[in-house]
Amino acid sequence: MKEQGKIFIGFAVFILAMAITYGIWTTHSEHGTEAAGTTALFLAFGLCAFIGYYLAFTARRVDSGAGDNPEAEVADDAGEVGFFAPHSWQPLSLGIGGALAFLGVIFGWWLLYWSIPIILIGLYGWVFEFYRGEDQNQ
Repeated sequence: MKEQGKIFIGFAVFILAMAITYGIWTTHSEHGTEAAGTTALFLAFGLCAFIGYYLAFTARRVDSGAGDNPEAEVADDAGEVGFFAPHSWQPLSLGIGGALAFLGVIFGWWLLYWSIPIILIGLYGWVFEFYRGEDQNQ
């Protein structure tokens, strides 16, 4: 984590330099400072600084991992990755319900009468899919 923190802090310093350069460069144009790009670059600097600080701060409290050891192999960082859900049809129903809901914004709010039940059925099925059926593990 320590190395990742250094990388993000390095990104933050680079983006800050580019944001200042971009802000000064666009100030000298006939239209004035370009606000959208300058704001986006300063926000990207803030995001990289937050992530870099968090990783550097957390690295002090946890044991060093394989990423902090220059002599480490890829297999040194191996371990249990976690639980991955098998196939599920619930995202399809959520996608259809969401598409109908957004079409309701365009064509008329009456489409929400059909989209909200489809979204609720998909959400209920996704939350409780591991409590029943062949993939039951609770």
